[in-house]
Amino acid sequence: MKQSESKTIIGITVGDPAGIGPEIVLKSLFSRNFPSGVRPVLFGDRLVLDQMMGILGRKKEIIEIGSMPPKRISEKSVLLIPTNVLTRRVRFGRVSAECGRSAHESFSNAIALALHGWIDGIATAPIQKEALRLGGCRELDHTEILKVHTGAFEETTLFMVGRLRVFFLTRHIPLSEVSASLTRENVSRAIAKCIRFLKQLGIRNPKLAVAALNPHAGENGMFGREETEILLPAVEQSRKQGCRAFGPIPADSVFHIANEGRYDGVLSLYHDQGHIAAKTLDFRRTVSLTMGLPFLRTSVDHGTAFDIAGRGIADETSMLEAIRAAGMYAKRVRRKA
Repeated sequence: MKQSESKTIIGITVGDPAGIGPEIVLKSLFSRNFPSGVRPVLFGDRLVLDQMMGILGRKKEIIEIGSMPPKRISEKSVLLIPTNVLTRRVRFGRVSAECGRSAHESFSNAIALALHGWIDGIATAPIQKEALRLGGCRELDHTEILKVHTGAFEETTLFMVGRLRVFFLTRHIPLSEVSASLTRENVSRAIAKCIRFLKQLGIRNPKLAVAALNPHAGENGMFGREETEILLPAVEQSRKQGCRAFGPIPADSVFHIANEGRYDGVLSLYHDQGHIAAKTLDFRRTVSLTMGLPFLRTSVDHGTAFDIAGRGIADETSMLEAIRAAGMYAKRVRRKA
């Protein structure tokens, strides 16, 4: 199938079975807005998919296959690489080791087929960190699992929403440690990576803005010296190396300016600085891309929402956007990885 397949083949993991993942994945498949250029391959337990279709009152032909694709298959059907971990109906909204094992195995299977080139990229529904741990997974989250399976250690998170693209210099560290984590060298390296990843997405000569840390970009040292001693020298060094980097630009305006099209991307210095900007712009359509891998992985930008799981009321917009982004960029990223 792969050799003659004109569509982009995207593996879609259903995430933690007890969360909203199965629901938003199925609703995406039911949606008239499902991207026509994507051929979906699901990874997860058949048991929870059938259970969720009963809750939604809708059916979809899902064909289970092994590790090798069938030679002929109906365009209307959806392929499933089953995990077969679940032994009973899921209790939605509950943390369990079994659901953690299911989520981990389905994601691992998707990674293996992406590495072998059978699928072009992966779009992931959310997982639950505590369930992963209870299920025996040593890694904290999707990103850590990807590191182990692919050996990629320069992965970078990119948020996309509207015209805004946001990279992150640091991720899950205390806010009190952000300043100490900044060096000219790591900021300069991050700028170079961001420029490279923007080019992978098809932007020929990208312009990257670096967000400031302090109010008013420090006002020449009045409100902090990180801008003058670290960020500005890093930007200047990057420009000497041929990068179109700008800043540091005050964080209260740089994201708006980039969304208007003045910059192709923004390097955010810490987690909430970039998350707040993207999610405020459009929470439901914010998509996370993991760059720097041998293939593209996209994800919803929300959690498992255990409080509403199993009720049939979850919004699938972010899942649809993650699948759409994977379909748009997966082949391009794989060629340039």
